[in-house]
Amino acid sequence: MAEFDDSQLNIEPDPELSLRTGELQDPWETRLDELDVSDSRLYQLDAWRPYFERLRREDPVHYTANSPFGAYWSVTTFDDIKHIESHPEVFSSYPTIAIGDVPEGQTIENFISMDAPKHNEQRKAVAPAVAPSNLVKLEPVIRRHAAEILDSLPEDGVEFDWVDSVSIELTTRMLATLFDFPFEDRRKLTYWSDLSIGSPESTGADEGPSPEEVRDGLTDMANTFMRLWAERAAADPTDRNDLITMLVHTEETKDMVTRPLEFLGNIMLLIVGGNDTTRNSISGGVLALNQFPDEYKKLRRDPSLIPNMVSEIIRWQTPVLHMRRSLSADYELHGKKMKAGEKVVMWYISGNRDETAHENADQLVIDRPNARKHVSFGFGVHRCMGNRLAEMQLRIVWEEIVKRFSRVEVTGPEARLKSNFIRGIRALPVRLHRH
Repeated sequence: MAEFDDSQLNIEPDPELSLRTGELQDPWETRLDELDVSDSRLYQLDAWRPYFERLRREDPVHYTANSPFGAYWSVTTFDDIKHIESHPEVFSSYPTIAIGDVPEGQTIENFISMDAPKHNEQRKAVAPAVAPSNLVKLEPVIRRHAAEILDSLPEDGVEFDWVDSVSIELTTRMLATLFDFPFEDRRKLTYWSDLSIGSPESTGADEGPSPEEVRDGLTDMANTFMRLWAERAAADPTDRNDLITMLVHTEETKDMVTRPLEFLGNIMLLIVGGNDTTRNSISGGVLALNQFPDEYKKLRRDPSLIPNMVSEIIRWQTPVLHMRRSLSADYELHGKKMKAGEKVVMWYISGNRDETAHENADQLVIDRPNARKHVSFGFGVHRCMGNRLAEMQLRIVWEEIVKRFSRVEVTGPEARLKSNFIRGIRALPVRLHRH
């Protein structure tokens, strides 16, 4: 099979990009028309709350004329986000779902950044992997991995990084299972996911690897999956339910490998989608329960709250900070006249803290009555395909945690990702307290 041609990857840095430096904008004193919530430092420093509180209160459909990513609209309330998601014929996912534009001449296509009908066809090809019947088969596999990981953790009182030892390890094992990927190489999936989730140009994440390392890594990923594609194409698909086999043997996607950027884009999407939500929610849950110790006591008294707590953790963490749409026609929302071609950014992180949707929205409340009423998974035709799988993984890991530990204690500050797209936790020091 032919190798991936890396000359198609235009990942050179944009010499005109200038990310914000110096002091953060004052969330209340900055002129409203100058307020810019695209500053990735807001999320690295976990300082974003008052900025969105002001926007929801004073200007819920807000236009920023000047930002490092160009002009964009911010939609910040729960109901307005659902409204945007409900009108994909006007608010297009093409060409990208991140606030930053793709490099000129390069669109790494995937079905999340496609509109109907192509989006529907490609999504349908891999949907059986996360259908209820397959989740039943996956549950004992996830539980076995969770038990192995938790049983291998250090003894009580020894500090270690929860993100690397638990959050990354569990999600990477699950990804390897979904792809039927060589298990001994599973950490490559984490590495490739981290390479894929942002750049200065798309998400303000300027602390990452060099363009050369990104090019080499994505080329390695493409070539590895092209080899897996060829193997699965030649094999009998009967009784196989991995994602690659499904794509290879579905009419609408079987020739995807002949369109290298579309092939690469969909592999990237499936890796990132299977990694970041679960990984950062596992870490975010531990952090949240330490910040709200009364909720941790509530959990210890009543572990049957775990399924509801999982939804509340996903709302509270909001692993994907935003999704972008591009207007395919003029549109008016709350008197604001949006023009065709303009960017509209739905800030999920703000919608999930909207007090009109959730009372005491900044608080973690593990028995919250409407915990599943969140926008962390999106809404409508682009709602996250793997949402049930993510919820199941989180439920299982917390069921196994409470069996073993009376407390997972956070012992120091977390390290956060510098990104306006993924609300990532890079490191979280903890120590364990077993029963």
